[in-house]
Amino acid sequence: MSAAPSSMRCWVDFNSKNYLSHGKLVCLPPRMGSSMLSYHSRADFLKLNSLTSLSSFQHRNGKLKLQSKPMAPSRKLHQPCALVIRCDHPQNADLPRYYSKKEKKPFPVPIVELRRAARERFKKSRGQPKKPVPPPKNGLIVKSLVPLAYDVFNERITLINNLKKLLKVVKVHACRYCNEIHVGPIGHPFKSCRGHRASSRKGLHEWTYATVEDVLVPVDSYHLYDRLGKRIRHDERFSIPRLPAVVELCIQAGVEVPEFPTKRRRKPIIRIGKSEFVDADESELPDPVPEPPLKPILTEIPDTEIVAPRDQEEKIQLAEETLEAWEQMRRGAKKLMRMYPVRVCGYCPEVHVGPSGHKAQNCGAHKHQQRNGQHGWQSAVLDDLIPPRYVWHVPDVNGPPLQRELRSFYGQAPAVVEICVQAGADVPDQYKPTMRLDIGIPTSLREAEMVV
Repeated sequence: MSAAPSSMRCWVDFNSKNYLSHGKLVCLPPRMGSSMLSYHSRADFLKLNSLTSLSSFQHRNGKLKLQSKPMAPSRKLHQPCALVIRCDHPQNADLPRYYSKKEKKPFPVPIVELRRAARERFKKSRGQPKKPVPPPKNGLIVKSLVPLAYDVFNERITLINNLKKLLKVVKVHACRYCNEIHVGPIGHPFKSCRGHRASSRKGLHEWTYATVEDVLVPVDSYHLYDRLGKRIRHDERFSIPRLPAVVELCIQAGVEVPEFPTKRRRKPIIRIGKSEFVDADESELPDPVPEPPLKPILTEIPDTEIVAPRDQEEKIQLAEETLEAWEQMRRGAKKLMRMYPVRVCGYCPEVHVGPSGHKAQNCGAHKHQQRNGQHGWQSAVLDDLIPPRYVWHVPDVNGPPLQRELRSFYGQAPAVVEICVQAGADVPDQYKPTMRLDIGIPTSLREAEMVV
């Protein structure tokens, strides 16, 4: 790389894994940018490559500007240069925070921001005619999201069937006393068990074989026949069926499941109050004709009919398909949640798919007696609907097992991603920061103590 010409400013673009070895230098006119970096010669400019760690340069926006004061004038002084490091995915990211059962979940959007946005909407709507309520708030479904709902429903079935096959070739361990699992030949030695009589075992886990329910956390919710109907009372909590929350979200978005019927309106509702409405008259409309599903609905394969992949090539292909189904399901569910509200309790994992939470007093979280067992409903995020159960990443499956003293050097990944990676799939870019793939792991405890 030659020295930048006079009166030019240099922009350096790096990717997320190796910033210096795959960098790109683009020279722009001097009028662009504001950060300046002065140097004497090409050798002085190349001294920037001696940086051994760029983890301290990470910012939330993935962009950094280096600044330095102008140096003393000399014969070989060039014009100032602006150096910008861009990073879509940070090199290393902190592991997801563990929230205590005594803490309330943070709101996705702070209350102050919600109130400020409500005041702005009120000011803009003052003196303006009322606009018609769009679906799904008017009782109709969003027709453009019906194909997406079928895709999310089928991707979930595909994910479950593929995981059953992968569990026959990839070893997954589950603790007998707590909800922690580990993907690898043997269980990890970390003392992190919080289950029954963990103190007598000094925090060590007692590993058993895991199932699909251990990998995919079951999150159930009540099925609503009428999405805009009355809230579920406490005495109705046993008479209303429960099903996976993702399935309930797909049903409300337009998926037709004969076992769980739901009310489909063909005309918008008529509002007579803030929380009161009446259905429009549909007597003049022709009788609805039952239509076949928009897309064929898949079904789960019984455990007795599961066949493991025969060779390495088939296992890698199955891992890639499973990882794609996981990403498609989460991506599609996130789009559906933007239109169809999902609520979660701020104290326990209870999830409700609908505009407002139910009234069942079955919350058993910290200090539930003060709330008489009622839930503290708030807007849910994607991880509440589809929890990504994080497990420790094993750098080398065929190498030495994880060591307790080197815990700070290991990364984590969702259990589905770790299973697919150990089966031969490529690591997605969005999971590389938490897996810490670029960190060198010491071979001994003495070497780890020498790390600065």
